[in-house]
Amino acid sequence: MSAAMTDAELAAHLAEVAGRLLLEVRSAGVLSLKALGRAGDATANQFLCHALREQRPDDALLSEEEKDNLDRLDASRVWIVDPVDGTREYGEERADWAVHVALAVDGVPVLGAVALPGAGEVLRSDRPGTVPPAPQQLRMVVSRTRPAAEAVAVAEKLGAELIPMGSAGAKAMAVVLGQADIYLHTGGQYEWDSCAPAAVALAHGLHCSRVDGSPLVYNQADTYMPDLLVCRKEHANLVLDALRALGEPA
Repeated sequence: MSAAMTDAELAAHLAEVAGRLLLEVRSAGVLSLKALGRAGDATANQFLCHALREQRPDDALLSEEEKDNLDRLDASRVWIVDPVDGTREYGEERADWAVHVALAVDGVPVLGAVALPGAGEVLRSDRPGTVPPAPQQLRMVVSRTRPAAEAVAVAEKLGAELIPMGSAGAKAMAVVLGQADIYLHTGGQYEWDSCAPAAVALAHGLHCSRVDGSPLVYNQADTYMPDLLVCRKEHANLVLDALRALGEPA
């Protein structure tokens, strides 16, 4: 690994390598689904955390799989990682799981990479592509196991097709790739679930916010970030207005 890598190159490289490690662990075929998820999380987390601490020793680190060190609150630069986003999907040998590596500076998700190892892709903030145009009928990605009631209701208001999918990273990247148009989540997440996807989506010119329209702010004392909206900018007000209408008395 070259010490001359930029932050964005480092994020993409680490996400890609962690994804390859996870595929190797899964291909061994000797673990139960639950044990596979634990082993994958531990393997990818150890690699990412060791690499980041070696390559960026002056930066802080927040990982889903590490004990939180609140010294990070005094840091301007904080790496936020999710070694396996979508552990269930990873264990079930599906493709809709991801590896997240992001850098937040003063709370802003300035860069990141989302690896989709099952699809052989790494989407990165420093290499944005063109998001394909939306079809006439909008498509909304939702949880394949627990679709949020608010998302289903908004989809009905907009006449959008629901597309069940696994991890948060996979859903957000579906919008980046033009496979979906709206990712609306209200079921509870943490900073590591959305930081890298938000960085990549923002770099691609998409709208990213909380469901009240406020900006996403990272490296908080409480890492709980329960809601998220990722969509094309031209659809943001449609979704936010529909959400507001749901909260108004009939």
